[in-house]
Formats: sequence, structure tokens, C-alpha cells
Amino acid sequence: MLRRQKGFTLIELLIVIAIIGILAAIAIPMYRAQTVKAKLTEVTNSMSNVATAVGAYYQDEGAWPPAQGDEAAIKTTLGVAVPVGIKYIGAAQTLANGVIQFTVQGTGETTVDGSTITMTPSTTAQGAVNWVYSGSLPAAYMPKK
Repeated sequence: MLRRQKGFTLIELLIVIAIIGILAAIAIPMYRAQTVKAKLTEVTNSMSNVATAVGAYYQDEGAWPPAQGDEAAIKTTLGVAVPVGIKYIGAAQTLANGVIQFTVQGTGETTVDGSTITMTPSTTAQGAVNWVYSGSLPAAYMPKK
């Protein structure tokens, strides 16, 4: 090459393109997973509000609240509004023994939409209420605690 000609060789450009392709192949799936987890925080935050109300009911009454068929009944019995149908919560209900179950919708991830998240309470000898997550939500998206 002459001294006047400057620039990148074809090999250098191909290496840069290959590196960008590898980084994109790694970053895009991780980005999608994180966006789904961020969307699920709306569901878990609403579940936490209901869980707090269920725990307060248990502390006051000494028993779990009766099973509720839908979010309107949850609001009437526990005084907690659940934004069902808005964004990512498809359905909400409390089941027997204080169990809370929400259905997920609209996240854009087929393995997540339509799945359920369940919070099951247990009590300690001192009367504290502990919650455990379970359900049909894939393990990668299930909240830790």
C-alpha cells in the first residue's frame, strides 16, 4: 500500500462485524428476558399488596379470609384494588387458606402469558405470615421472594 492510502482492510472490517454479531446474539435474548421480568414486577407488586391485606386480615380475625372469585370481591373484602385487565394482570383471586393467585397476560412472551403465579402463606409460632411463590410461570421468571 502506498503511504497516501489509509483505511481498514477487508479482514479488519469482517472481524469487527463478527464481533458485533456475537455481542448482539448474546445481548438480545438477555434484554428480552429482563424486559419480561420488568413487566412481571407489576404483577408481583399487586400480589404483594393483596398479600399484605390477607396478612392483616389474618392478624385481625385469626383466620384466613374467605376465597374470593375475582378482583371486585378482593376489593370489597380486603380493601385492595387490583388493576386486572390493565397491562399484565389477566385475573386475580384469593383461594382457600389465604392463597393468592394471579394470571399473567400481555408480556409478549408466549411462555409467560397465560401462566399463573401463586403466593401461599404459612404462619410461624409467633403469628408472622411467610409467603412462598409457586405456579405455572417458568422458573426463570419466578420471583425469588
